[in-house]
Amino acid sequence: MPLVEDIFFLDPQFQGTLQSQIQQIVATAILSGRFLPGDKLPSSRKLAAHLGISRITVTLAYNELVADDYLRSASKSGYFVSDTAPVSPDLHSGQTQGSDNVDWSLAVKNRFSGARLVDKHPDWRQYPFPFIYGQADPELFNQSNWRLCALQALGKRNFDALTVDYAEADDPELINFIVRHTLPRRGILARPEQILITLGAQNALWMAAQILLDEDSHAVMENPGYPGLRDILQHSRCGITATSVDAGGLPPDSIPTGADVVFITPSHQCPTTATMPMERRRRMLKLAQDQDFLIVEDDYEFEMSFLTPPSPALKSLDCDGRVIYVGSFSKSIFPGLRLGYLVGSEPFIRQARALRSTTLRHPPGHIQRTTAYFLARGHYDAMIGQMRRAFQKRRNTMDAALRHCGLDIAGSASFGGSSFWMKARDYVDMAVVAHELRKNGVLLEPGAPFFDGEETPRHYYRLAYSSIADDKISKGVQLIAQALS
Repeated sequence: MPLVEDIFFLDPQFQGTLQSQIQQIVATAILSGRFLPGDKLPSSRKLAAHLGISRITVTLAYNELVADDYLRSASKSGYFVSDTAPVSPDLHSGQTQGSDNVDWSLAVKNRFSGARLVDKHPDWRQYPFPFIYGQADPELFNQSNWRLCALQALGKRNFDALTVDYAEADDPELINFIVRHTLPRRGILARPEQILITLGAQNALWMAAQILLDEDSHAVMENPGYPGLRDILQHSRCGITATSVDAGGLPPDSIPTGADVVFITPSHQCPTTATMPMERRRRMLKLAQDQDFLIVEDDYEFEMSFLTPPSPALKSLDCDGRVIYVGSFSKSIFPGLRLGYLVGSEPFIRQARALRSTTLRHPPGHIQRTTAYFLARGHYDAMIGQMRRAFQKRRNTMDAALRHCGLDIAGSASFGGSSFWMKARDYVDMAVVAHELRKNGVLLEPGAPFFDGEETPRHYYRLAYSSIADDKISKGVQLIAQALS
């Protein structure tokens, strides 16, 4: 990487010659890791002009650094950081320049760290048996057509979509597709004014909590449930009740009196994969009307319906405007996309739009337009079809392997999905088992972070088949069974 001369400064208090000061600046930057092997130094002419010194002074400093193997000289190309330059033994010690004398325990008024979340392994592709949830399988992602859509969105015709500040608005082509294609598949009819693009479902849930809850409010969530939601609700400082789910999801009769907002995943409960029956959905809506509370419906993974058609969204049954619907393209296209949407009554969406504007203005226009093209040109549906076929095959393989090895399935989606909710014997700590299994190349997700409270069950775990090849599943399941035996 070319280094610009603007990063060089002379210290008037330096005790020594200008030549030695330049040598020290460069050597210190290399030892600290700021200048890396192969980086190109500014030319002696440019650096001398920037510092206001003689060019020969810079040249002599560079030559001394070459002699000490900090730099190498390339004919007619200039000076570069040497591939064999010395490296400080303290380079990775975590030390930084200067000191920090702030008492952060007093300065930080609102703390956001320390939540119990599911571990995400950045190097998961290095493991032969990655039973992890929510990562994109490169074998199933339509990268070539996504690239074509991205290039088209960069074209002259889409200059405004790429560069304009939407302020509180969204890409009209993406909104149009959601209105005409995405929502009708879930039985939902909505106008553009009732839809807001978000940075994924997490961002949508956060906005809903910010708008609907305060210190005097009471929220209800599922137990076990999505750990990210628990963190969001805790930061809203509202009262929280974590209600146990059963084979049909969240029982309406277990919702306490006085609830203001109920957060549920009725079509595909997280993480048990339970689907709420239609009768229970109607009971939930009737209870919301009688007790005057709102419902936030996170409708993730409905696309992965390869066994039976998914049940209609709760929002599609809502005749009272009480359901706020959260959808996401990140789960189905790729998680790094971070693009989702909120659907709700206009007064709510108006507030959500204003809130989004104060924090991030709007999701990048280029990403919105690229996604709109990918959806509208049929690439999304084709990719979903391929994913369904692959997931069905993997699910059948995993189901057979789990039953052959005698592992206990605690929950599996009736319509498809991408994971199994599992349980071991009560005394087993799956966090310990997961740690040991990593030595054998197996990644799985312990279930404790999904539960509320300090004393959480430790014997549950999630096995996903979305990111593991079909021919690896049986062997991976055998390794898990051996560890649990």
